[in-house]
Amino acid sequence: MTCANGQKFVGEFRDNKFNGQGTATHPNGTKYVGGFRDDKFDGQGTLTFPGEKYVGEFRDGKFDGRGALYANGQKFVGEFRNGALNGQGTATFPDVGKYVGEFRDNKFEGLGTFYAAGTSISGIWANNKFVAPVH
Repeated sequence: MTCANGQKFVGEFRDNKFNGQGTATHPNGTKYVGGFRDDKFDGQGTLTFPGEKYVGEFRDGKFDGRGALYANGQKFVGEFRNGALNGQGTATFPDVGKYVGEFRDNKFEGLGTFYAAGTSISGIWANNKFVAPVH
């Protein structure tokens, strides 16, 4: 199927909606390969934007479940809920360091450790800031 805006879809339909496995491409370079339910990304899939890529689980059109997001040389692997990193995960920042721990809405939040230049800071984090060590 080709839409008036140039978007293309190849895959399974049910009830005049994308349902099942398919590939959707947009003229801006965005491409999704994976599961659909009622025209939304759902299940396992890969979403590629110019300069970014997400591989993992989707629910209701959003990142939701286990996944990995690669963006601008950075890598985020872990639990996604409602389109954001929420739960346990790892964030790797080239030439800066790596955070392993809890996230809420893409921010360091809860118990975690930041590793950089051969050292580490472990403890409680809030809103991407170190708050206190854990004893």
